[in-house]
Amino acid sequence: MPNPSDDGLVETILERKRVFDGLIIGVDHAVAQLPNGRLARREIAVHAGASAVVPVDRHGNVYLVRQFRAPIGRVLLEIPAGKLDRPGEDRLTAAKRELKEETGFQAARWTHLTDIVTTPGFCDERISLYLARDLAAGDAKPDEDEFLNLVRVPLEDACRMVLSGEIGDAKTVCAVMLARERIRSEACHI
Repeated sequence: MPNPSDDGLVETILERKRVFDGLIIGVDHAVAQLPNGRLARREIAVHAGASAVVPVDRHGNVYLVRQFRAPIGRVLLEIPAGKLDRPGEDRLTAAKRELKEETGFQAARWTHLTDIVTTPGFCDERISLYLARDLAAGDAKPDEDEFLNLVRVPLEDACRMVLSGEIGDAKTVCAVMLARERIRSEACHI
């Protein structure tokens, strides 16, 4: 939402050129005119976006996946998630697909929690976070290059793991805490 006091902060992109097209991201080089009139170079990672899901069962358990993440060289505990298959793909459709592929679950009740921008200092990625409930089990079908283990954890324990730093993946941190607050809020209104 625009704020008049931000007028002295806004940069104007004067030129932008794609310098790299990869499997997951593109990279653009840009020249921006700063509010003081000077020029600055910007490097922008361009990402199609993603959707992520906090699946919570009727007993208050959340289903997470453990998977190796090459950029940081270790296994992380995360919520099911994946990139959009194409620009403009419906984000809820992508969330449903990722939940089914990674966990085998389908959900009858979906709540959009929020959209987050992951690293706005250099990347335009936006991840839509969803809470999925009324789960029905099925067979997981991860992508052929995806190796993961499904882990069931009480939602309250997952929140403690976030607060202790055991869960550090940003989308998971945000989504787990938001899911707990949404569920608590709904319980207060019953």
